Amino acid sequence: MRDVDIDQDKLELYNYQLPRELIAQYPLDHRIDARLMRIDRSTQQISHHYVRDLPDLIEPGDALVLNNTKVIPARLVGFRTSTGGKWEGLYLREDPSGVWEVLSKTRGHLTAGETLTLRDKDGRDVLALHVVARLDDGHLAVRPIDEPTTSQALLERFGRVPLPPYIREGQMVDQDVTTYQTVYAREPGSVAAPTAGLHFTTDLIRHLQKKGTVTAAVTLHVGLGTFRPIACERLSDHKMHSECAELPESSAEKLRHCREQGGRIIAVGTTSARVLEAAAQETAQALNAWQGETDIFIKPSYEFLAIDGLMTNFHLPKSTLLVLVAALAGRELIMQAYQEAIEQRYRFYSYGDCMLIV
Repeated sequence: MRDVDIDQDKLELYNYQLPRELIAQYPLDHRIDARLMRIDRSTQQISHHYVRDLPDLIEPGDALVLNNTKVIPARLVGFRTSTGGKWEGLYLREDPSGVWEVLSKTRGHLTAGETLTLRDKDGRDVLALHVVARLDDGHLAVRPIDEPTTSQALLERFGRVPLPPYIREGQMVDQDVTTYQTVYAREPGSVAAPTAGLHFTTDLIRHLQKKGTVTAAVTLHVGLGTFRPIACERLSDHKMHSECAELPESSAEKLRHCREQGGRIIAVGTTSARVLEAAAQETAQALNAWQGETDIFIKPSYEFLAIDGLMTNFHLPKSTLLVLVAALAGRELIMQAYQEAIEQRYRFYSYGDCMLIV
């Protein structure tokens, strides 16, 4: 049955069964040794390569769009000061008054007025957080007590790399500080890495540029909008959280020139794709500069305005990321590709292998 004959709004259509041992727990020693599945949309053909082959798979004059966001140490580990009970949180954002919004996990029910205690990585210093309120969505509003420094400085001291739970149950090791970060990360603000970019090295980028590939930076700070599970049976009922994004004029100019010369715009990661498509929607024209917040949810039947291709990792079943990829390549082809990846023993998720859709 062809895609056009299927009600593609049903979440169950984006489900698959993954053997647990295929979830990558650590990155490869060399980023470019990851496997790369190439999917040709025009011929419906699938072929198998490595990330180091990318300069031979990208045409001179094509543009790669890189999300330069930087992962912040947003995972907070501590205890409820009054009871000693364990507490974990994920820093999401800070408002102008210095109050943090935190995704909270603890036994029992935290109430306004309580205090949370965090220890730094060495276990010597402590940070006290005053619980200001419980927000409508269940998140906490907290404020650091008697700390005149910036939230970024506090997170550097007391925070940890916020690994997803399928990687060692979220427990970081020292190497995650560098391996769970792209080599081109510049703008702090994400609580998860734009994982397609983890495959690049500075040498690979230099090699691509020498062969005539254009590279352009965008920013999308990854928050709950990217990885929040779909909890409803139909995609049309799912609401995305908004995330801050920017397509700067310097990058937009590069991309416009690339397209005028016949080159393709290839987003590295679903986050880069969402920036470009959000900018096109907000400005009513593809590849115009834009900055703002986006809650764009790209799903089948969406007409892409800005991108011609996508490099992306293998995503969780029933996720907004898998749905986006299916919107670009076609649901049947993508689900076929995922099944082939499982049969070929590809490594899945954040530290895993990737695909290139052209």
